[in-house]
Amino acid sequence: MTWFSQQLINGLALGSIYALIALGYTMVYGVLRFINFAHSDVLMLGAFTAWIVAPVVARIFPPESFAGALAVMIIAAAICALIGMLIELLAYRPLRNRPRLTVLITAIGVSLFIEYTCQHEAMFGAQTKPFPPAPPAKGFFRRRSVSQ
Repeated sequence: MTWFSQQLINGLALGSIYALIALGYTMVYGVLRFINFAHSDVLMLGAFTAWIVAPVVARIFPPESFAGALAVMIIAAAICALIGMLIELLAYRPLRNRPRLTVLITAIGVSLFIEYTCQHEAMFGAQTKPFPPAPPAKGFFRRRSVSQ
């Protein structure tokens, strides 16, 4: 793969992530009429959920299988949905008819609470963690030898 095509794929992947985040903020603002700053923190909790669930799912499905990767993504998405509903129920719903500044400060507070709680050593800690391989690496952009 050439340098340009790799950078094109990297740019499209990163741009897609930015678009998903922007779409999430837009959808939440369109429905609830406030910006949920904990949006990215809920996604972080989904990534940690996938990190925890992946070894468990690997015992059920064959290692590095598409079914295992799909199961991990579905479980992580379900946990994200539950956490989002819990945050809305406990933090945002009681403030529905309050001034916008109150809801904005609460949204920032929920975001900081999730971030700092997850960075504590009793939870996940602040160091990086390797993610176990989920989908099979074979078959994706295989390098061809010169003789082919």
